[in-house]
Amino acid sequence: MNILGKITVLPRLPEAIGRLSELAYNLYWSWEPRACSLYRELDPEAWETYGHNPVRTLLEASSERMEAAAADPEFVQRYQEVMAEFDAYMRRTDTWAAQHAADLKSVAYFSMEYGLHESLPIYSGGLGVLAGDHCKSASDLGLPFTPVGLLFHQGYFRQTFNRDGWQEEKYDELDVTTLPIRPIRQNGDDELRISLDIGGRDVMARIWQLVIGRIRMLLLDTNLAENHPDDRLLTSRLYGGDQEMRLKQYMLLGIGGVRALRAAGVSAEVWHMNEGHAGLLNLERIRERVEQGMDFRAATELTAGCTLFTTHTPVPAGNDAFSWELMDRYLGGWPERLRTSRDQLYSLARSGSLEDHGPAFNMTVFALRMSRMANGVSKLHGQVSREMWQGLYPGLYAEEVPIGHVTNGAHNLSFTSQRMRDLLGTVMPKDWTQRVHERELWNNAEKLTDAQLAEVQREMKGEMIDFVREHQREMLLRNGAGAAELSHTETLLSPDVLTVGFARRFATYKRATLLLRDRDRLSRIVNHPERPVQFVFAGKAHPADNPGKAMIQEIYRVSQLPEFRGKIVILENYDMHVARRLVQGVDVWMNNPRRPLEASGTSGMKASFNGSPNFSVLDGWWVEGHDDGNANGWPIGEEREYADQSVQDDADAFSLYQTLEQTIVPLYYGHNEKGDAAGWAKVVRDAIESVSAQFSMQRQVIDYVQCYYRPLSQRRDLLTEGGGVRARQIAEWKAWTEKQWPQVCITASHHLPATAEPGEDIEVTAQVDPARIAQAELRAEVVLKRGHRIERFPMVQREDGQYAARVSLDRSGMYEVGVRLYPYIEGLSNDFELGLIKWA
Repeated sequence: MNILGKITVLPRLPEAIGRLSELAYNLYWSWEPRACSLYRELDPEAWETYGHNPVRTLLEASSERMEAAAADPEFVQRYQEVMAEFDAYMRRTDTWAAQHAADLKSVAYFSMEYGLHESLPIYSGGLGVLAGDHCKSASDLGLPFTPVGLLFHQGYFRQTFNRDGWQEEKYDELDVTTLPIRPIRQNGDDELRISLDIGGRDVMARIWQLVIGRIRMLLLDTNLAENHPDDRLLTSRLYGGDQEMRLKQYMLLGIGGVRALRAAGVSAEVWHMNEGHAGLLNLERIRERVEQGMDFRAATELTAGCTLFTTHTPVPAGNDAFSWELMDRYLGGWPERLRTSRDQLYSLARSGSLEDHGPAFNMTVFALRMSRMANGVSKLHGQVSREMWQGLYPGLYAEEVPIGHVTNGAHNLSFTSQRMRDLLGTVMPKDWTQRVHERELWNNAEKLTDAQLAEVQREMKGEMIDFVREHQREMLLRNGAGAAELSHTETLLSPDVLTVGFARRFATYKRATLLLRDRDRLSRIVNHPERPVQFVFAGKAHPADNPGKAMIQEIYRVSQLPEFRGKIVILENYDMHVARRLVQGVDVWMNNPRRPLEASGTSGMKASFNGSPNFSVLDGWWVEGHDDGNANGWPIGEEREYADQSVQDDADAFSLYQTLEQTIVPLYYGHNEKGDAAGWAKVVRDAIESVSAQFSMQRQVIDYVQCYYRPLSQRRDLLTEGGGVRARQIAEWKAWTEKQWPQVCITASHHLPATAEPGEDIEVTAQVDPARIAQAELRAEVVLKRGHRIERFPMVQREDGQYAARVSLDRSGMYEVGVRLYPYIEGLSNDFELGLIKWA
């Protein structure tokens, strides 16, 4: 049979439960366990087989089961409660955005991956889950927000372990017609499509719609019969293929994504790039302006003026860079299209310090230069990013580089167990799930008794252990295990033993095997006769990362040794479902990356939502989350970096063992120094109270609105007023200033005292030759640097033409004193937008 296509026809449900079809196409159900339970009960086998997908479950469930459910008063009552809550959520008008950001313009959000639910495997790890959570909270808060991505037909890979514990990758072709997505249609029937030139071929892309609560996501799909076979593969695998494939996917996401928004009638006014993968969206937006009659510089100014870039990568090597030769093959026609030169366009993506093999188009550099605001994803990562990209801003101290930070959060309701939510609901206000970002709200957790918390956690731990046993049994069956080996799964882990979880991407810097550094000591910890400890691991390594795979294999092999068997377990196929099971069931969450390489991390936040304290290196979010005053968890190692990685690993491993043995284990088993068995409950309670609001995704999205989206929205209004008059003025001024800058000169007096008393004032003077730049467009200042503290003192031009400033040395210490000059006019996003600075 020559199959022309597939059509999904959902069953006609009994009227009593008829709206289950409607709900299946809104991912609201993905963070509401009670909604999921309705579909699970209709067909438990289909629910598990097809990755907890309600659409597929409805297709597989028998009509007899549907009728039985519709005739079951208890099922119908639960259905009606779920639908009433869904309707209330969708119809609510007094959202946070309506009350606090009614003036916010519409936001377009671009990400290469989205981790929304395990039934939609278009994510690989933390970056995608963060993006998915961002979308969910944008819906919760009522933001005008449209995410854009790609629909990968094989998604990321399904991970299996062979008998020797080596990771193997399997790619499953998704039946997209049974996913909770629908193609956007126009003129009644026709699917909405866009096209773009990729490598000299016209590539068509279908646009799918994914509804997430109150917002909708657009997903592009090139797997169409009319496309060349190579182009159909563009939306085959996430992070698959070589550099050429990645560049083509980035063109589809960026250029195609803008066209998809236009075709779908979305009027985006603030643009947010989640990592550099989406950087090419700026080309399309500039092209639109140029075709409207704007010159390249003004169009660039207007495009960058309302764009935010979020970087997640803490090392230069982690940023995509493409040779100019490769760029010419795919973007060769774009300079002419944008009415500029190749060198001028490509120079926006150059950083000489990163070019080891000739000129390169660096996606992160391009994204930074095409954004007027940028941020890292934790306070420490913001600092690391400023240091990493200091070279783009010559003349600035790292502390002054215009890259801020918004510390990541996680979507509370997606990862907090229903049992914990029910328990919190007994002491929280009725609307608490809509206000999880409010810190004072979580003081109500003090009303929960130790016994209540312990009971919920024990129940969830029991469910997790059952899940782990079944999970391991399925792996062993697939690998041909015998009856004796299978029977062993029945005794894996114990609900009475302190259980530590570790789950994340297996990259070498995350040091998954740090726990194994001293196996004799680990054996004593695991096999302690009175206070044993057990460990559960999970995580995927990138298919090309053999060192990461070797770490998985090492943990697997150790777990098979007699002294660790049943007490150390590693699970295959880490996904969002496995993640939820672990963060809801373990007693302690462990994370031990090599500081400062963890940009943020979020898994530990999710564990604390469920009362599991963190045991982590002081990196990423945990630097901000760890509270010495309230024992909400424990640090591993010191808050410092090391020149020698081996020394760092030894120090952190020693700290890990020491803290586990001397602090965590005694406290868990009720033998702390005060003999207070309730001490553990206090840590659990403090973890919930201190993390749930501060690291909620609602807080994160609100930070983005207040610190970035609204300012960019206001800047856009300034630049577009009068048909873009201000954008043209700024672009022309920049071009003029850049030409004049080599002739500008500043000379400072060197009559500074060698020593001074605290509180003493000194006068610093300088002479400026402005070339042909107006004096009013130049700012001279004295800069004092003491340690990491930088103070700036504006200099004023005196009647004799010299610039002068009086500077107070208000405290003792060693100061660096300098004078610098930079150009500035009203309307720039920051003082150093041009990156032109001259020191005297």
